[in-house]
Formats: sequence, structure tokens, C-alpha cells
Amino acid sequence: MKGIVFTKFLEMVEQTWSEDFADELIEAVDLPSGGAYTAVGTYPHTEMVSLLVELSARTGVPIPELLRTYGRFLFGQFVTLYPGFFKGTSSSLDFAASIEDVIHVEVRKLYPDAELPSFKVIERTPDRLRLRYQSDRHLGDLAQGLMEACITHFGESDRVVLTRENMDEEGAPVCFTLQRTTAA
Repeated sequence: MKGIVFTKFLEMVEQTWSEDFADELIEAVDLPSGGAYTAVGTYPHTEMVSLLVELSARTGVPIPELLRTYGRFLFGQFVTLYPGFFKGTSSSLDFAASIEDVIHVEVRKLYPDAELPSFKVIERTPDRLRLRYQSDRHLGDLAQGLMEACITHFGESDRVVLTRENMDEEGAPVCFTLQRTTAA
């Protein structure tokens, strides 16, 4: 898992709780990296799992909720760090439809060793997008938070509804549907 996912996660923890809390979190978990992450480094995803488990235990916030919150935070970071990904796109449906064939292509240019999840378009109409999310890391909740923030970013919270369907008991793969409504 790329280091940017870890550095931004710890940044969210610092902003939500405190820098000291983030340091205590790292110290409480036996991490092979010692918690010294760089944005371009690659680290075992098990370290993220350990951090999430400890964060949940310390805050009482369930892991799925933490992941969705982090997904929303991370999307905002991507908007700031990679504004080019958003140029020429005016809707959440268009942006989400471009994840696999446009965004991930660009990400692989920046991070050739990145192990990215798959976002395959299953159905696309002007008012509906169905995506199949697949990842061995089972981070559907993180993906959901990213999708929620995408809808908000494009100012469509009142006219695009996101639904999620777990396609197996373990939560991977996941089908996301973004449905444009008639509300204005």
C-alpha cells in the first residue's frame, strides 16, 4: 500500500484528535515500519489494519465508519494534491466512471508499483453509473467514503444518490450505484 495512504491517514488523525494522539496511536501498535511513512514508500496493508483497529479501540468509532470518514478526507486531499485529475469533469458520475481508465492510469505513472483496486464500469447511462469495486484489501468502506466525497465535491448531494451492494459476505467485491435524481 502506498505511503500516501498512510501519511494522509495520520494527518486525518492529527486533525481530528491531535498530533499527540497520532503519536500515541503509532507507539501503541507494533509496526514493522515503526510508523515512519513517506508518501512514495510502499508498506504492508496490515499496518493500516493495525492502526485502524487501535484507533477504533481508543475512540469507540467502528472501523467501517472510520474508513468511510477517511475516504471522505482522502478525496479532499486528492483534490488539492492532484487538481489535474478533476479538470474537464463536471459531475460525480463522469468522474467515477473515469477512475479505472483515466485516474488509475495517471496514478500508475506517478507510482508504478502501486497496487490499486479495480473500479469496473458495469452500467453507464446519463443518469446512472454502476461500478464494481474489487480489492484484495477489502476496503469497500474507504471506497464508499471516496464516492460520497466525490458527490459532495461536484455539488450533487441533493441530486445523486449512492447505494452500495456487497457482492459477497466479506464485502469484496462491492457494487456502487450513483443514481441521478430529479431533485434540484
